[in-house]
Amino acid sequence: MQPTIVVISDSIGETARGVVMAGLSQFDAPEANIKKFSYVKTREDIETIIKELRPKETVLAYTLVNPELRKELAQMAEEVGLPHIDILGPVMEKFEVLLNKKPRLEPGLIHQLDEEYFQRVEAIEFTVKYDDRNDPRGIELADVVLIGVSRTSKTPMSVYLAYQGYKAANIPLVPEVPPPDLMFKNPDNKIIGLTIDPLLLNEIRQERLKSLGLDRKAQYASIKRINDELEYAAEIMRRVGCPIINVTNKSVEESANEILKYLREK
Repeated sequence: MQPTIVVISDSIGETARGVVMAGLSQFDAPEANIKKFSYVKTREDIETIIKELRPKETVLAYTLVNPELRKELAQMAEEVGLPHIDILGPVMEKFEVLLNKKPRLEPGLIHQLDEEYFQRVEAIEFTVKYDDRNDPRGIELADVVLIGVSRTSKTPMSVYLAYQGYKAANIPLVPEVPPPDLMFKNPDNKIIGLTIDPLLLNEIRQERLKSLGLDRKAQYASIKRINDELEYAAEIMRRVGCPIINVTNKSVEESANEILKYLREK
């Protein structure tokens, strides 16, 4: 027999549905028929739903933040012999004791798009726009600007910082391309330099060339070119007067957390 699982929620209902699916996945049972009722707000809504159900063939799962509504639903389900599962109630009750405070009892808070969400979206869009660009506008508008030679993790680190809500621009340092004059003014002390061990950079660039189907002996990956670039970058960073982070053998998260620490303390 194909079981029917009825999901009732005062919001979208995806939390209850997800828990139900996770539970069912542990059983070698026929695929369940899941019916979802969203934005259930009143006793009348619940009565209407329960009247349509066949108790012997149905299990009811629900996420309701209002304790009175949860109680009424449980009572109505008991009266008709309908198996029911309160997914959210026990969790909220435990946290109420643990945190020693009352819940807000506002449905759908987890799905609300708050100011922090929009800030992250804006930061990500900005970071994509000013990725690896020699553009003074990026310096002017960014919260943080990463500078360094190619393959020092400028882009992944910028994206990581964007997910933390920071508008991150990054500028490649190439001897043949003069950096923007604004960089040397370092407005708001927002510029951070990245450096790396030359031998490691040599390996990284060789692998990059290999992945592109290019000759690994190209000048881009030669140790002389790398040393020249790193010396040039070091001189630029000295003129800017910015902090320098050595990313050698560090994960993106480790290096980015050093940057976050600097940003929060400056």
